[in-house]
Amino acid sequence: MEFTLEGFDLERFVLRTLDEDLGVGWPGGGKDVTATSVIPADARFSGVMDTRDAIVVAGLPIAAAFFRQLDPEMEITILREEGERVPAGADLMRLAGNARALLTAERSALNTVQHLSGIATMTRLYVDAMGETQCVLLDTRKTIPGLRVLEKYATRQGGAQNHRMGLWDAAMIKDNHILVAGSVGEAVARAREAGIESIICEVDRIDQIEPALAAGANHLLLDNMDPETLRAAVGLIAGRARTEASGGINLDTIAAKAATGVDYCSVGRLTQSAPAADIGLDFTPL
Repeated sequence: MEFTLEGFDLERFVLRTLDEDLGVGWPGGGKDVTATSVIPADARFSGVMDTRDAIVVAGLPIAAAFFRQLDPEMEITILREEGERVPAGADLMRLAGNARALLTAERSALNTVQHLSGIATMTRLYVDAMGETQCVLLDTRKTIPGLRVLEKYATRQGGAQNHRMGLWDAAMIKDNHILVAGSVGEAVARAREAGIESIICEVDRIDQIEPALAAGANHLLLDNMDPETLRAAVGLIAGRARTEASGGINLDTIAAKAATGVDYCSVGRLTQSAPAADIGLDFTPL
């Protein structure tokens, strides 16, 4: 089945990534000097991609696209489902095809799977740490430029829900917007008057809640509040808007914050600082 993501051009991503590695546009660039000088053009390899870590899988169809770009006849068998939790030592993909193509695409394919699986794995850790709760884990816009769609795809594989995809799909009124507008109520009212349907407003004090709601906010981001304050805020809001705990959330604190009754907990580090998964690819000449 062809891999597609809304807002993501897989072919363009593969071509640009390979061009970067091959040095397209650089003097003397445009080729894999090691593979072309050492490996015969008709040599064939088989390979197995495996993980040295216990991970949540993300990105295997994208990795396959790198290999097929350089060898359309490459035999590829993806062994694991996206979002699947697998143990250390698990095989992820089997390949057989042109040796030069395998070696040239190897790093780009591995970089992608390692990064996305690392994000998915960390996300699942946070979901598990939340415990039994109706609270939903959200990601943020703290993504590497150019990789947002892929990184947010990876958080979904780990069990999170995407927050805003960008600046276009919801208003998020934060402290600097409030500073310029003059007050929470005025900032929210301006967004409402502009016809924006989804209005998220950050509040860091209980006394900002009623003005935000009265002006038309339908999602309140409760910033850097301890569990006791979060519980009080949720009680005051009483279902009039969606509630999101944000700031100061880590694996040690998320369970207590999720248990306060908030609808969401958002965590920037899911995409900002997830370590890459240890995934490798070993080849055998055919």
